[in-house]
Amino acid sequence: MFADAFYWVALLNPQDQWHQTAREAAEEYASARLVTTEAVLVEVLNFFSAFRTEMREAAAETVQDILDDDRIAVVPSSHRTFMDGLEFYEARSDKNYSMVDCMSMRVMRDQDLRDVLTHDQHFEQEGFTALL
Repeated sequence: MFADAFYWVALLNPQDQWHQTAREAAEEYASARLVTTEAVLVEVLNFFSAFRTEMREAAAETVQDILDDDRIAVVPSSHRTFMDGLEFYEARSDKNYSMVDCMSMRVMRDQDLRDVLTHDQHFEQEGFTALL
């Protein structure tokens, strides 16, 4: 299943309204193979950039843990990933999908993934199953 920035942010931030739901999902899907992208991890770090030092450090540590975890496949950023996302973004000009979401959706389709750890309804608009 795919892990969106929404999930990682909620999991890391105890003040997030989705924190408990994300923790429960982490337990429920502990044995699942997760896929995320470097772009999603950039989005997570960007989110925490305005937080206090401790949260910034925790975000950086969490991203490092994700990168080191053999159960999590992190799709690297590449020109091809960017161009695939841009093509999707252009094809959905009537939607307000972020570029990172477009890149994520293309990765999900390329890897035949249907389930995504998120509450972002944009994924459901594209036929994916949001698990949060």
